[in-house]
Amino acid sequence: MKRILSICSVVFLLAATLFSCVEEQDFDQYDEIEVTPTLEASMLYVEAPEDMVNSAPSNVVFTQNFNFDAFSYDAFSERVLDGTITYLVENTTSKTLSITIEFLDDQDNLLGQADNITVDPNSTSQLDVSYGDAGRSIEIIKNTSSIRVSTTNLGDTTSVSNQPDPKIVVKSSAKFRVQLK
Repeated sequence: MKRILSICSVVFLLAATLFSCVEEQDFDQYDEIEVTPTLEASMLYVEAPEDMVNSAPSNVVFTQNFNFDAFSYDAFSERVLDGTITYLVENTTSKTLSITIEFLDDQDNLLGQADNITVDPNSTSQLDVSYGDAGRSIEIIKNTSSIRVSTTNLGDTTSVSNQPDPKIVVKSSAKFRVQLK
């Protein structure tokens, strides 16, 4: 009797399993998934003390090219959708300064227009530049190999700020959306 009950239980469980409501698996879901994280990183940091600003010949404090191949890596350049670069300039000197930032390709050709920031003495200035559908061409970002930063003194060369450790600081960060899948 126990044996018949065990066999009936097994047959009942098998029948229930075969006729149960099981949803058919959809393995094509992977093709429908889109992953677009926003990547954010610092890009540039440059500073110059006020005595360097005062002693600059022709009022050009410095012009420097910085190698920046991060945008040109295939993993980024083939998948970048859009983004923003934010420049922050802090000026604790006694001079009005002009900052020019240019994106260059691997042949040192200018890509797009330069970003110009004028900052008054003892002040801070911020500039946000968009790339992609809502701004400049994303091709500028994809083809950037180096960044040129130039600083020009628009003031005198004799005054001295009363701030402790007066200097000009140029920094930037980037935030871009990347299509991973």
